[in-house]
Amino acid sequence: MTKTDRAFLHELLSTPSPTGFEMPGQRVWARHVGKVADSVDCDAYGNAWAVLNGSGEGGGRRVMIAAHADEIGYMIKHVTDKGFLHLDRIGGSDSATARGRRIDLLGDKGVVRGIIGNTAIHLRENRDDEKAPKIHELYVDVGASNAKEVAELGLRPGHAAVYTDTVEDLGDHRVCGRALDNRIGGFILALVMAKLAGGRKRCPATMIALNTVQEEIGGHGAKMATHRLQPDVAICIDVTHATDTPGIEHAKHGKVELGAGPSVTHGTSSHPLVVERIVKVAAKRKIPLQHESSSRFSGTDTDEIFKVRHGVPSGLVSLPLRYMHSVVETADLRDLEHMVDLLAGFVQSITDHEEFRQRLD
Repeated sequence: MTKTDRAFLHELLSTPSPTGFEMPGQRVWARHVGKVADSVDCDAYGNAWAVLNGSGEGGGRRVMIAAHADEIGYMIKHVTDKGFLHLDRIGGSDSATARGRRIDLLGDKGVVRGIIGNTAIHLRENRDDEKAPKIHELYVDVGASNAKEVAELGLRPGHAAVYTDTVEDLGDHRVCGRALDNRIGGFILALVMAKLAGGRKRCPATMIALNTVQEEIGGHGAKMATHRLQPDVAICIDVTHATDTPGIEHAKHGKVELGAGPSVTHGTSSHPLVVERIVKVAAKRKIPLQHESSSRFSGTDTDEIFKVRHGVPSGLVSLPLRYMHSVVETADLRDLEHMVDLLAGFVQSITDHEEFRQRLD
């Protein structure tokens, strides 16, 4: 990874983009990927995509690789007469880890720093048998004495907030911080497109790099963008739980290790022939590949992409991630590099008249 790539990664991960408010991060992504793409565009809700035209007949098959741009966060629910703010969740924010943390509130007059209050341990009752706070029990202190002062800061119900924590290096090969889920996927999209654009010759297939909105609340952006872009085949990239830390039972959650390569998902929304191709590309390029099962749904944008129109043959490739939906999400950059190589190889493998289609004969 170059210094330019690392600077882009840090900028992308540090830019607040909670679900429903993704455009700041989308603009960062679009500026960077636009340096190598043939075109960049977005839709009404902020889904952004970049296209690298193929050399094949009519541009060749349309291969879409999709990540999601949104992150979890909070939203102001209520302002008290004494100037404290009560919160609601955006996506799957974990209230168990919230107290005592700094947050940035994205108000009408700019960013306002706040703190999620934490009553001192000396004053809490039943402190030896405490439960995680419920979301409505959290409150934010922005230094105001009343509701009027809160309004003067440019804050009201409906404004979004994210934790102040950003990305930092952890050891020689790992990074940690908030929002790796899944803006690190947008980073991977950019690297894949740059790798293909920098090759000696264009792939036959056209690559569409799609960075979706609103994945954390149901994959709405992926559904609307896939309907518009009409890919012939799609790969969704997201993060998956690395289950190699203490206290996680593999019989319940499967075994995925950090640093052991990307993971491919089998079942449900994953098309068997697309998965087969992913496995073949990994074997040919000697890329380590882990395997996961999906017996009902994947919990990713793949669930919305594969059923658009008459069906889009789709696959899911995931980056192992520790401590998901926390401010210390941790990924291994070696897994990331393998994932870039795998996805680029998949696009390169698509021929002009290829179909991923089940047959009865």
